[in-house]
Amino acid sequence: MKKTLAIAACAAGYVVGYAPLAHAQSSVALSGIIDAGLSYTNNQNGHSNVQAGSGNVTGSHWSIRGYEDLGAGTAALFQLESGFSVMNGSLRQGGREFGYQAFTGLTNNRLGTVTLGRQYDSVVDYLAPLSFTGHHPGGNNLSAHPYDNDNLNNSFRVNNAVKFASVDYAGLKFGTLYGFSNEAGGFDDNRLYSFGASYDNGPLSLGAGYLQANNGGSANTNGALTLTDRTFIAALQRTYGAGANYAIGAAKLGFVWTRTQLGGLATINGANSLGLVQNGQGASFSNYEVNASYALTPALSLNGEYTYTAGATSNATGSHHPKWQEVSVQADYALSKRTDVYLQSSYQHLAADGSGLTADVSGQTASSTNQQIVVAAGLRHKF
Repeated sequence: MKKTLAIAACAAGYVVGYAPLAHAQSSVALSGIIDAGLSYTNNQNGHSNVQAGSGNVTGSHWSIRGYEDLGAGTAALFQLESGFSVMNGSLRQGGREFGYQAFTGLTNNRLGTVTLGRQYDSVVDYLAPLSFTGHHPGGNNLSAHPYDNDNLNNSFRVNNAVKFASVDYAGLKFGTLYGFSNEAGGFDDNRLYSFGASYDNGPLSLGAGYLQANNGGSANTNGALTLTDRTFIAALQRTYGAGANYAIGAAKLGFVWTRTQLGGLATINGANSLGLVQNGQGASFSNYEVNASYALTPALSLNGEYTYTAGATSNATGSHHPKWQEVSVQADYALSKRTDVYLQSSYQHLAADGSGLTADVSGQTASSTNQQIVVAAGLRHKF
């Protein structure tokens, strides 16, 4: 048991921010999360639905992490992470064996960490932890901003990626990532680059990030983004934002702002009624999120968020300005350090402004109207 815990602690040293380890142990560790539950949706294509589902709050996944001390403050590391449905055993992320992440690299306790493989972008690394839809306490898949337009909910990962993450400089961390197109004669044909930074000082946490994807809708399926990952099929995507969290006793308050600009947008995955034409038209989304969490007891926490999203789209019928309002509330009770149960409700209202869009809570089939309500209850186990 002690050996198992030592191995887990060793691997945990570089999971968040790839922080270099301060000891000379080499190891391999297995970990993961299983999230299973039931949900009720009031309207999916005009019908209510009760479902058994996997990953309503946290995507079910497992990972293998490895670390080898090379001496002089340097170590080799790897991580292989696979997403799956606990309800039917199928692989997620387009059926990839390691759809979450797959990378290897080197870390040094003075210079930072360089990794190569399929990885998260800098917006996910540095800004998402401050959002309710990211790694914020209570954060979950049902609360992603419309279509996860800013990728704070990790809808896509970046293939062919080289990433740098700094060491912690008195609370300041920063990093960058570049995803190669891998196409001869088409260096920018389906490439992605991003950078970001975060700062933690006592109760205050700050974060910011930027990403740009070029020709994510190209025919180059071996590039940085693939069809099963892409949120948007567009010639250009720019996403940027900033956020802050502040802890006051047992409470934590937060604000996150993000903006996504799209050029040459063909469609939004899952939004078949958008009716966009491929003639250089585009869209944009500005998200304003307020979130909060409060620990009533060491075991019971209450969490929630409100997000206002102002959109702009151009399609065959003209220019439109849809506006979304989303509210999520959640109660989470820890049965132990590794097992918890949760109850959550999410509500979305859309003022579509003639765009043809309907309400569409993340992970659900779209509503036939401008409103959708989802209530979910489930069990999570971490190992």
